[in-house]
Amino acid sequence: MTEPAPKWVKPLSDYGPLFAFFIAYLLYGLMPATAVLIGTTVLALILSVAVARRVPIMPLVTAAVVAVFGGLTLWFNDETFVKMKPTVVQAIFSLVLLGGLLLGRPLLKPVLGAAWQMDDLGWRKLTLRFGLFFAAMAVLNEAVWRTQSTDFWVTFKVFGIMGLTLLFAVAQAGLMQRHALEEEVSLGEESQD
Repeated sequence: MTEPAPKWVKPLSDYGPLFAFFIAYLLYGLMPATAVLIGTTVLALILSVAVARRVPIMPLVTAAVVAVFGGLTLWFNDETFVKMKPTVVQAIFSLVLLGGLLLGRPLLKPVLGAAWQMDDLGWRKLTLRFGLFFAAMAVLNEAVWRTQSTDFWVTFKVFGIMGLTLLFAVAQAGLMQRHALEEEVSLGEESQD
């Protein structure tokens, strides 16, 4: 059995590149910030693999999309590509979750099941909600980057998407509690008390 990765690895690999992008944007502008985003995303993925000793699927997909869309942004010197990247990532997550449901597989269960035990109906409902949420976030990103300034979009990308995702996740606590499984206590554990 492998030891779990230290708790600091996931937040650092998930949010480190985003904050590095924001700081680089404030200091140097969008094109250098895009290069920083690509570099720090790749470094975060390497760190995650080195420490956790496994390839995390969602960060891997995100890194691939960052590399492609960030690379296109720099190659063509066109900020459109990096602005579309959150749309593509959110749409992929939505399609994977909703597609999994259509195939009878609530795909959040293998991702979050070790941290939270729920019945199958709860996993289906939570997967549907997150699938629809990611679809809405893809549409929202499109609306923001197409109608607002780059400064506004960068702030939305860094703080808005993260904040809305956190609020949405917290709002799911009631569903998760209603469908939580009771902890099963084995006879061996009962007799030790």
